[in-house]
Amino acid sequence: MDTERKIILNDSLRKLLFKFSVPAITGLVFSALYNVVDTLYVGHGVGPIAIAGLAIVLPIQILMFAIGYMIGIGSASIISRSLGAKDRSKATLTAGNAMIINTAISILLMVVCYFFMDKMLMFFGASREVLPYSKDYLSIIIFGFIFYPFDVLGNNLIRSEGRPRAAMYSLILGAVLNIILDPVFIFVFRMGVKGAALATVISQIINMIYILAYFGLSKSVFKFNLKMFIPKLKLIWEILRIGFPSFLMSIVDSVIFILFNRTIMHYGSDMHIAIIGIAIRVMDITIMPIIGIAQAFSTIASFNFGAKNYARVKNILKEAIIWTTVISAFSFIVIFGFPGFLLRIFSSDKSMIDIGILPIRIVSLFFITLGIQIVGGTFFQAIGKAIPALILNISRQVIFFIPSIIILPLFMGLNGVWFSMPLSDILSTIMTIIFIFYELKVIRKLQLDKDLRLETN
Repeated sequence: MDTERKIILNDSLRKLLFKFSVPAITGLVFSALYNVVDTLYVGHGVGPIAIAGLAIVLPIQILMFAIGYMIGIGSASIISRSLGAKDRSKATLTAGNAMIINTAISILLMVVCYFFMDKMLMFFGASREVLPYSKDYLSIIIFGFIFYPFDVLGNNLIRSEGRPRAAMYSLILGAVLNIILDPVFIFVFRMGVKGAALATVISQIINMIYILAYFGLSKSVFKFNLKMFIPKLKLIWEILRIGFPSFLMSIVDSVIFILFNRTIMHYGSDMHIAIIGIAIRVMDITIMPIIGIAQAFSTIASFNFGAKNYARVKNILKEAIIWTTVISAFSFIVIFGFPGFLLRIFSSDKSMIDIGILPIRIVSLFFITLGIQIVGGTFFQAIGKAIPALILNISRQVIFFIPSIIILPLFMGLNGVWFSMPLSDILSTIMTIIFIFYELKVIRKLQLDKDLRLETN
């Protein structure tokens, strides 16, 4: 661990960003394939209405991811800063407490979804035609609620101790299994939507086994013992406080998607729900390189901030923004330029492809500024400033998106629904830039104070 610490604190920042982000990106892309592959096989094996059924369940899947991501980001920030400050005992205790919270919340979510399934799906926008498909999928996927958030948490813990390659392997394992099992259950056993869900849950279970084996058998900082699982309320609060902006961002994403579905159903049809379902899956893949860089940036920034190396924090922020902006622009060009090709990957239904080209192009506009937003929010979490991260994370969805999706359709109809996404992203990016510039002034002052103390001594 000391070797990894020295590398993170002294090596070339661009080299570090590449070293940490490539495994993260690879793993995240494979992780996104869970839902993408489900949608792809269901689209060709069952039909467009089944895709709409999966899209209706998406808010619950976002919530499931949010639990692991909240606890993972919160604990990873504490762990990275603790390791940067050579406090290994706090890092281990943080990991144990993170696992306790993760398990408790996941079980609660599973129970709630089981008993209120029909009402939830109808509220999310499921029509009578779509409801059976949504219910078939959710009735099985809820049994993975304990495993998937743990997979997300475990992956963040592995990455937080400076081992991105091991984290990558865990994500690849689950995704590859899902890719193999999906066609078996959907086409060979003719289980349809239920088969896609079952393949996903089995993959999540095996992935969890890999993560447990990593902590038990490797040279991990986190060696399982009973003491690490003793609840520490102050530490639990710190984990939740730091991770809550990410959780809130995901929860708001879930609420926004419900609002999105219900608004689409008001101005459009089940076919439009299927189209936005495909659009989300395409974004799941294309957004992952940006998130991978942001995760790599978070680890590097947290270590250096914990070691009071403020100049490197500022420089790695610049590197992360540059590279994520380049990727954002490239993603926009691909999606805007080839919407028909992307739609045909998921379905051969000609009417859906014809209807979907314009919405996909409009929605793709939000990619232009996405890199700055994601890195900006991650920056404040990495240095332990939860409030600015919280404000930035809710600005796009709450402050800007909700008014946009309510007002624009009144004048533009269904197109107003699609345009609400890029408009809210542009406004949110402006706010993010303002916050970053202010915080850089604070960091610059911290570095000057540190340099002055060194000169005095």
